[in-house]
Amino acid sequence: MPIDPSVAVGADLGEVSFEWSASDVALYHLAVGAAADPMDAAGLAYVDDVAPKVLPSFATVAASFHATEAPKVSFPGVDIDLAKVVHGSQQITAHRPIPAAGKATTRTKIVEVQDKGAAAVIIQESVAVDDTGEPLWTARSSIFAKGEGGFGGERGTSTKVAYPDRAADHRISVSTLPQQALLYRLCGDRNPLHSDPDFAAAAGFPRPILHGLCTYGTVCRAITDAVFGGDVTAVGDYSASFAGVVFPGETLDVNVWDEGEQLLVTATVADRDGAPALGNVVLTVAR
Repeated sequence: MPIDPSVAVGADLGEVSFEWSASDVALYHLAVGAAADPMDAAGLAYVDDVAPKVLPSFATVAASFHATEAPKVSFPGVDIDLAKVVHGSQQITAHRPIPAAGKATTRTKIVEVQDKGAAAVIIQESVAVDDTGEPLWTARSSIFAKGEGGFGGERGTSTKVAYPDRAADHRISVSTLPQQALLYRLCGDRNPLHSDPDFAAAAGFPRPILHGLCTYGTVCRAITDAVFGGDVTAVGDYSASFAGVVFPGETLDVNVWDEGEQLLVTATVADRDGAPALGNVVLTVAR
């Protein structure tokens, strides 16, 4: 079915109520590389049995953490083959620290559909509130659908980050594990692109790739540790575009420019001569 922006834009995708536990939080943190050194007390705080500290990026998996089936890209005015879809960008705004365990309800709507000619970009926004109706976080994400453009929609605007013309203030080397995608999929993302070699090959990749949101969370965790001393509450808003593919087991080079209220960040793949991984990364410091 072709994309119909007149139906899709503004479509209410409904509410989802969910809950999470300290064990869910700990598993997510392990999946984004936390506690790599089991003798490091700061790292172990991510996997505390009772009250682990919570990265704001946990919000990207909280509502679907216990999903066991691959997602479908079927919304009002949109019906796309999953094999054509990659994550385009992600933004999380933390309205307050995420508790180690809790309940919430999120409501999602499609806010924009862009026609890039050879591809389509669908942008969604979700707002999560707790049992009292107080906001926890707002998430905004886009998916990039190859071969689904040309439907006559608006192209949309570009939001490229202008990086400073100076050396980065922080340089962080971040290792990933060969099995990291298999670990991350236990956080609710069962897309076979990240676990099935045949599915990955059909999508044009030599082997399964790391989830974009795993890279996103891994970089958030690395910055939190290196720049904020592990203080997860220092992250107020965190956005990034997925600029390239990361294969499990590769090492990321993360460069951070400190601009006061904001950190500007790039993440590239050291193993492939600086191939891009994340771009347009902006982290706003919480006040």
